[in-house]
Amino acid sequence: MRRIDALVIGLGIFIAGGLAYVGLQLVGLDSQQAGIWSQAVLVVIGLIGWVSTYVYRAVNNNMTYHQQREDYEQAFFQKRLDELTPEELAKIQAEIEQEKESQV
Repeated sequence: MRRIDALVIGLGIFIAGGLAYVGLQLVGLDSQQAGIWSQAVLVVIGLIGWVSTYVYRAVNNNMTYHQQREDYEQAFFQKRLDELTPEELAKIQAEIEQEKESQV
């Protein structure tokens, strides 16, 4: 997340809290009750929103650890591939072709 994204989200939450407060006052609650209920609504919505994004990222394997592990594995295998001699690489490619033909 970029810094501007965090600022926009923070500003949006601030404005939503103010609108909820004013809306609850218009409905007929006094200022103290409107403040309590607007905070409660924002906390519940914020908590549900955060948990839902967490579950979404966990289900789609889009977690930071998972991404770091994939990047590490890619770099590891690329390094191993770069270290192979042309003869070893040709041997591995021949084995892969042989396996493909045997599976068909």
